[in-house]
Amino acid sequence: MPRPRVAYSCTACGAETSRWEGRCPRCESWGSLVEITTESNGPAPGITGNAPAPAALTTLMEKAAAQPSRIKVREMPELMTVLGGGVVPGSVTLLGGEPGIGKSTLLLQIASVLGAAGANVVYVAGEESPEQIALRAARLSLAGDGVTLVSETNVDALLHSLNENPPGLLLVDSIQTLRTDATSSAGSIAQVRECGARLVEWGRRRGVSIIMTGHVTKDGAIAGPRVLEHAVDVVLYLESEGLGPYRVARCVKNRFGSTDEIAVLEMTDTGLREVDDPSAALTQERTSTAPGSIVTPIVEGTRPLLVEIQALVAPSGGADPRRMATGVDLNRLLLICAVLSRRLRLPLGKHDVIVNAIGGLRVTSPSADLAIALAIVSSLRDIPAAPDLAAVGEIGLTGDVRRVPQLQRRISEAARRGYSRIITPADAGTTSYPTIDVNPASTLHEAVEQALSSYPERDKIEPMFSSGDG
Repeated sequence: MPRPRVAYSCTACGAETSRWEGRCPRCESWGSLVEITTESNGPAPGITGNAPAPAALTTLMEKAAAQPSRIKVREMPELMTVLGGGVVPGSVTLLGGEPGIGKSTLLLQIASVLGAAGANVVYVAGEESPEQIALRAARLSLAGDGVTLVSETNVDALLHSLNENPPGLLLVDSIQTLRTDATSSAGSIAQVRECGARLVEWGRRRGVSIIMTGHVTKDGAIAGPRVLEHAVDVVLYLESEGLGPYRVARCVKNRFGSTDEIAVLEMTDTGLREVDDPSAALTQERTSTAPGSIVTPIVEGTRPLLVEIQALVAPSGGADPRRMATGVDLNRLLLICAVLSRRLRLPLGKHDVIVNAIGGLRVTSPSADLAIALAIVSSLRDIPAAPDLAAVGEIGLTGDVRRVPQLQRRISEAARRGYSRIITPADAGTTSYPTIDVNPASTLHEAVEQALSSYPERDKIEPMFSSGDG
């Protein structure tokens, strides 16, 4: 029998070391090293024989001329766009998300649609029994034609049973439930790494597309399967923070397409369905008369979206005011607060500032800076902005409003949703829009005046311009 090997692996980055340390030598995370026990390297049952076969040699032109068509779920065109146009045969996709977010539902829907279309689909039920999956399929009104259920958690036995008749698509729910004959328990880093490696090698040799699910921890990182991110082809996240019934599908790694595209899905009684107009869905509950609310157009990949930015400014109860950001980069919020305090003389040093991007989207682009600043000013002075107003622009440290990419597409999206005014950087171009008034602003001073000047309470914002430093 091979002698077990004891090592320590980091739960944050997957780095491995031969001895325990309090701090990971690669990512410098404290207390993240855990003990793993693995067997000495040997041939993987069901994948390789006793003697390795010689490697097949081919030219790049031969492979380029024989490109297989992607597997597409025509009922979910937006999700297919996120994946780069569909699932590439022989690729491995890791689907991550919080427990209960809808990963199993999405897998079952994909299996049902492709199975009904004649594809050979195998669903590995590691977390549920086949009876439970059948009950969920009946609840979602899914026929399940052409879908084969396998209740097996031993990866060697699973691959051995599929060797004679490999499916076109293998769905694994989830990777944490699979195990090998190693001494460590299922779900450990050693088991996840080994099971994932065997699935990846088996799928690529036989041209089988694999989609496996992986749970995330409370801090947002994929638990265990993070060590597989370098081995898989696509890492797809389902996000739902603050979205209610809505989910956002986002790729953080894609070898076959862009990582900038997103798809907005809605959880219904019949499963996840795509939202045709995400801008309307993300702004439909907006209260236009409330202070501290500004709408800004962002661009995710090729799709422009409207997102509501809300800010709450309240007197601080302690010596150190708090800065809290949800869906917005905290460093950008700190920068904007500093600019507002210095350039507009706002007393933010005595107030807590809380900013939230409604809808659960992560707004990382600096194009939302102007909307965040206007929302903070609106909340501080308790003056609502006009309900038909949108704003877009990056803010510099000198208080100037800088241009953003794809500005025309952002303006067109705001006009499509019925907004009649938008504040933009000064170099907005000469394009005319028949249904929306473009108000260019070169400085933050001008943008605030344009956003709040239409209300009788405008005298509340006069003191912040009294110094003339704008």
